[in-house]
Amino acid sequence: MSPDPLHLNLSRRHFLGAGILAGALIVLPPSVVSASAAAGDVTLTADGIRVVASVGGRIAVYSGSGALLMAGSRFQTKDTVYGTQTSTGGTPSLTSVDGQPAIRMDYTMPASAGGVVVSALIRVQTAQVHLEWTVSGSTTLNPAGFMFSRAVNAPTAPDEYIPTSEWQRDGAGGIPYEVPTGVVYRSSWASGHGLLLLASSRKAWTTATWVHAPGTLVDATSAVTTASLILTEARPASGAAIGRGDGMAVELSTTRPFNVWDAAGDATATVTVTNAGGADEVFALTWWARDDRGTVVTSGTTSLAVASLSASDATITVPLEAEGIVLLEATATSTSGDSAFARTTLAALAPFAYTAGSSSMFGIANYPWLLSAGEQATLDLWQKVGIQWVRIAYDGGPGLPPASYDARGMDHNLELQPDVTATDAALVAWAETSCTTASAAGASWFEVGNELNRPFNSGDAAPGYVERVLKPVRAARAAQGGTFQLMNNGLAGMDRPWIEAFHAAGGWDLVDGIAFHPGRGNFTPDFVPDGDGGDWSTGATGTYWNFLGGLRQLKELMAEYGEKEIWLTEAYACTRPNAWWNDTYRHAAENVLLSLALAKAEGVRAVCWYQFFDSYTISPMGASPEDTEYHFGLVNRDLGPKPSLLAYTTAARALDQATFVRWVHLDDGTTHGLLFSTPDGPLTVLWNRADGYILNTEGTRTDWRFPEPEMWQDPWPTKTQVTLPAGPAVTETDSFGRTRQLTTSGGQVQLTIDGAPRIYRGLLLDGADAGPVQTSEGVTVQAIRDEHDAALVVTVQGDAARDTEVRVTTPLGSDRIARLPAGEARSITFRAEGPALAAGTASVRTHVRGSGRPHTRSIPYPAFDARPIG
Repeated sequence: MSPDPLHLNLSRRHFLGAGILAGALIVLPPSVVSASAAAGDVTLTADGIRVVASVGGRIAVYSGSGALLMAGSRFQTKDTVYGTQTSTGGTPSLTSVDGQPAIRMDYTMPASAGGVVVSALIRVQTAQVHLEWTVSGSTTLNPAGFMFSRAVNAPTAPDEYIPTSEWQRDGAGGIPYEVPTGVVYRSSWASGHGLLLLASSRKAWTTATWVHAPGTLVDATSAVTTASLILTEARPASGAAIGRGDGMAVELSTTRPFNVWDAAGDATATVTVTNAGGADEVFALTWWARDDRGTVVTSGTTSLAVASLSASDATITVPLEAEGIVLLEATATSTSGDSAFARTTLAALAPFAYTAGSSSMFGIANYPWLLSAGEQATLDLWQKVGIQWVRIAYDGGPGLPPASYDARGMDHNLELQPDVTATDAALVAWAETSCTTASAAGASWFEVGNELNRPFNSGDAAPGYVERVLKPVRAARAAQGGTFQLMNNGLAGMDRPWIEAFHAAGGWDLVDGIAFHPGRGNFTPDFVPDGDGGDWSTGATGTYWNFLGGLRQLKELMAEYGEKEIWLTEAYACTRPNAWWNDTYRHAAENVLLSLALAKAEGVRAVCWYQFFDSYTISPMGASPEDTEYHFGLVNRDLGPKPSLLAYTTAARALDQATFVRWVHLDDGTTHGLLFSTPDGPLTVLWNRADGYILNTEGTRTDWRFPEPEMWQDPWPTKTQVTLPAGPAVTETDSFGRTRQLTTSGGQVQLTIDGAPRIYRGLLLDGADAGPVQTSEGVTVQAIRDEHDAALVVTVQGDAARDTEVRVTTPLGSDRIARLPAGEARSITFRAEGPALAAGTASVRTHVRGSGRPHTRSIPYPAFDARPIG
């Protein structure tokens, strides 16, 4: 998707101060720059920094004390015709820019580069060096692949990769979002730290000796790449803002991993305001925090003095409840009227003891590729929210090794991707190696590949996959004595033609489970498209991308082909901002909860949620408002919790040991639900579809934009009132984990249902076992369930000293106790013809022998219904 001016418009201050992008040095404290050239070396010196360029292409950076910090000698170009080309040498020369000394490095390129010319311009200022490479001479340059060599000398820690971003509001309406402002590599030496600033860079392409430094096309035959090294002890976000000349920046943070506390109370957030300008400033700092119901839990205004080219902190106290989530926004405004803001989220999640163990349904689709909060803090939160299964874990692989999960009692599988274009012999070797890896990892399951079902809904790829991939894996497992189970490559969507072709090719009997990814568009999870699988559209916004419909298609095929375990190895709730095809933050929470409840009801073995972190493996903690891959997480880019995290937790805790009983469909035709049994009694998930199954329908569709409401705004206009039988206590829990007690009366409760799924405990949708007890002078009357019918039980307590004659009359008939011995109690049961019992009155006549006249009591009882509801 190409950049859009309404979604990627950097702020005015960023355009004015984007020195790193424009190739201009940032305004730092003044420094005299000196230069010299001798014996082939050209040297630039400023306060705190020295750069030496040498024959051969070497560029070395030294601290003010003379310590070598980093050096590199080569530049690498990329071209769609000439491929990747690396310089073989270089010649430095002294030049000047705007009257200041500079170094020009002319690189020597190999003949195979097709005449491409590369030069670098190097300038220094106080504690800063700026490099600008110009590549020219080809109409087929691929600047996205440019790189320069650099080795950090004597580092005290590995380089940190830190994407930077800023918050902005959407000119087309909707919620604010973050846009990328650059990338920082933070280096550490005994003498301090340095920030290498680039416009962008892929962490995976950067090594200890090469930095990925994408360029920008200048014209048809040339491109420019820039980088700046700033020596500073400032926080990376502040140092980057100063280094880029952003004018100002705002950052929110807490000391709590993932901004999640264990209990209600006052949470503390820090707002850091950076003054990247050349003069001291007093900023007006304002803030507010709202919970998921829209309640403002705190707000305030203060002044914050920040010296030039530095940052200052202020503390905000945010009260947290034991349930729900809070969104915090802080804004700093300068005396000139320029402003910047930031957002973050905070929540409290109490510890919880899950008991399902390996039988749990709850998993995560991706390994923990982002460990910014630390391995233990990450696994602590994973277990707190109920994650039991990890899709990918093996020694030497991405993320954590199997031993880390074993130590926590977590289960782990393996997914490896074959190259289906490889030779048969290569695929046999891959199968053998992969099975060895699966056994060594102690994987319970090996998912043989990922989303290899393209082109969708054709089945074309299935026969080759069975013959060239799955059969060699099956053979290798047998030869090695592997005990892990096999599942097919997780299908992108429920691709019925692929499954049919897979079965026809003999694949069904080669696997123990079926994996697919029910990718979902702007449909509620319970949406089932009309027509059979062949009618489902598979375009980018087609009905093929649904949850329950695909799951039921698979179960239909299983009824014909044979039962297998179902694994949803990727399930989604993408929150790309202000996009109608994706979920709003509130809808995402609702859809996470309902997706997991539906999966439990449909007998899915495990759901591995894709994924835990917002951002992308190629840009961990990076921002991109229009790339969906940056918005699938359960936590935000800054690691604060998303509403989706609370919904996942709510589902995992409620359904930990739940057993599905049946669907519930109320007589109004639009209220639906799922009834489960749990060790704590019946649990029901209810929702209403009076507003339909399609989400984000407001406004005219001209492109993908949708002015998304804030998370506390209720998106469901229709509220349906239903009255249901209930026990003495009923609780309602929403997708944010908020629970409230509901009032019951006469064995019933009134509920307000809309499109958001909610969890109810205490409803008697399978009919009550007993009605309330009515008591009068030693006589009790109670309606009960007697097998499938209702019955009325009348119990009489006899006189303490004498025998009693008893006569009971009810709408269901009459009976008598001729002699009730003194001190005893007896019951008479009157059975109804069916499960329902109308309200009525029981008349009880007692005569204590020798006591004179009989005594009669009339005891009313309410209606009772033991019938299942829905």
